[in-house]
Amino acid sequence: MIMEFLFTILAALISIVALGLVSVIVFEAYRRSLNNAHVDAPAIFEDPKSLKQVPCPDIFDPAKKYLSLIIPAFNEEHRLPGALNETMNYLKKGEAKDKSFSYEVLIVDDGSRDGTKRVAFDFVKKYGVDKVRAILLGKNHGKGEAIRKGMLHSRGELLLMLDADGATKVTDLEKLENQIHAVARKEHRGDSAACDTTFKISDIPIVAFGSRAHLEEKAIATRKWYRNFLMKGFHLVVLLTAGPGIRDTQCGFKMFTRSAARKLFTNIRLKRWCFDVELVFLCKWFRIPVLEVSVNWSEIPGSKVNLLSIPNMLWELALMSVGYRTQMWKINS
Repeated sequence: MIMEFLFTILAALISIVALGLVSVIVFEAYRRSLNNAHVDAPAIFEDPKSLKQVPCPDIFDPAKKYLSLIIPAFNEEHRLPGALNETMNYLKKGEAKDKSFSYEVLIVDDGSRDGTKRVAFDFVKKYGVDKVRAILLGKNHGKGEAIRKGMLHSRGELLLMLDADGATKVTDLEKLENQIHAVARKEHRGDSAACDTTFKISDIPIVAFGSRAHLEEKAIATRKWYRNFLMKGFHLVVLLTAGPGIRDTQCGFKMFTRSAARKLFTNIRLKRWCFDVELVFLCKWFRIPVLEVSVNWSEIPGSKVNLLSIPNMLWELALMSVGYRTQMWKINS
């Protein structure tokens, strides 16, 4: 009798907790459908020489550079300098070979508490505000929000997001760039598009995902057990949430044409680890071609992904699933 009573109490408690969790998820998804405040929160571009705050460019403006590189940074004072030096050396060589090649590097400081801002401003001072810019978010919002800010305030025809640790070599951007151009030519009047003066790569929505899927077998053998567990479980949840098609959604090396970035990053709502999955979902919604391109990758010490990341990932995926499946999250075309 007592066991039955205890079982009933336990079942009731589990039901209450489950109902409460579902209610919280639905409420938060509904709140974000009404209040997308992070979309309108101002990003500040600060000139370290004049110390003046300058309004950032807008993704709806015409492109003024060929390539924008967006680097989100949160407490990256130690890893950021090496990645930036490698990136700037590569870009300078490209500029020396082709005078028409233009670029910018946007470092988005996601509320760092260390010397990340100082490192970023050192590079701004060294290369000038036309080549390197630092966007300060003021407080920590998450990697997804930092990248979104950089995308929405960039000037490039092509926009590349890459991690501050330099895990993927910047030279691999050519692989993504070449694939995008190949597809764009086919999309725009066939291969003759290259000779068409009206052809602009920025006008054709295409996305290229850097992929580490070809390295998975080796990675499983060398990666820590909890990262393998997280990866396998995450792949399953991603399959259920966004559907099949992309083997590696989480590689931090992705390239977008300007028109693709405009559609995707004005709609994205997830701010942290799972924004990549939302990008896949939105690409399918807009029928934007997604290319998966193998890139070189190495694990760099200092990763912020750990077991504590799992609850946040599941939370965001639950929000996304409820938000889109109930059509509370409206997609602006």
